[in-house]
Amino acid sequence: MQDEAGQQRTVTVELQAVAAGELAKVLGGASLGMWIRGTGFLAAKSLRSRVPVLHLNKIEFLEGNENGFQAQIKVQEKR
Repeated sequence: MQDEAGQQRTVTVELQAVAAGELAKVLGGASLGMWIRGTGFLAAKSLRSRVPVLHLNKIEFLEGNENGFQAQIKVQEKR
């Protein structure tokens, strides 16, 4: 829910996400349908397609620790 001009509004969106490197390996081991919280940055899909894609820098599994699999992963930017 978000406040907009003094009114509560339900906000939903579907967005493609991309993970690279170690973060991609961790996500590759996750089960389909698992809930995660992800942070990163938005960028255009390509030069021809301006559709936004979320490039993940950090993920947190919100469920799924019944088998001891609970992780919070952060990928550091290389400078």
